[in-house]
Parts: sequence; structure tokens; C-alpha cells
Amino acid sequence: QVQLVESGGGLVQAGGSLTLSCAAPGRTFSYYSMGWFRQAPGKEREFVARIIWSGGNTDYASTVKGRFTIFRDFGKTTVYLQMNSLKPEDTGVYYCAASSSRSLFPYARTMAYDYWGLGTQVTVSS
Repeated sequence: QVQLVESGGGLVQAGGSLTLSCAAPGRTFSYYSMGWFRQAPGKEREFVARIIWSGGNTDYASTVKGRFTIFRDFGKTTVYLQMNSLKPEDTGVYYCAASSSRSLFPYARTMAYDYWGLGTQVTVSS
């Protein structure tokens, strides 16, 4: 069974930075795309960013554009989320997601992804 493993979450003050990682141990071939979603308490899971594995094209939610950067490591089949200028409203559990092929669903929808990690907590204090 495919497993995605996130790491890098933690507690940071507003204005600080964190880098999240998502690895696929044992995966020997790349996905079509990988992305990040987040979920705050009492709210639905929302799209943050995604990257097309082969070409490197990226997409971001408007709330994080200019502050967050998603990038990948070909050799490690790992995707990263560099988060700068963090705000308290960025607090939540961050989930890594991956799709094996291009989905009929829009990339910002959870249904566009086949595989999910268990999540890593990010807490931004004011």
C-alpha cells in the first residue's frame, strides 16, 4: 500500500518559517502530481499548493501565494512546502496528497488525489 509520510510541522511564531516534507518510501516511480492541503479545527480540508511532477508547474491557493513555495526532489520522490511569513490563520494539520494520473476533478479538490498522508500539525502563535 502506498504511504506518504509528512514531517517538519511544529510551533512557530507569526512571521516565522517552516518547511514541510512529504516522502513516499519505497516508491520507485513518480506521481503525476503531489500537493498539500490543510485542515483547521472545525473547518473543511482546503487546498494549499500542488506541483506537476514532470514539468514542475505549480499552483497555489490565493491565501498562501507569495508566502509558500512547493518544490520537489526527483531523486527522492519527495515534495516540500516552504512556508514563510506564517500567520495564525495558517494553523492546522497539513496533509500531503498524490495522484497517479491526471484527474477529472479540479486540482484543488480532495477527490483529485489518490493517496494521502496522516498529516503534520502546524501551529502559528500570534
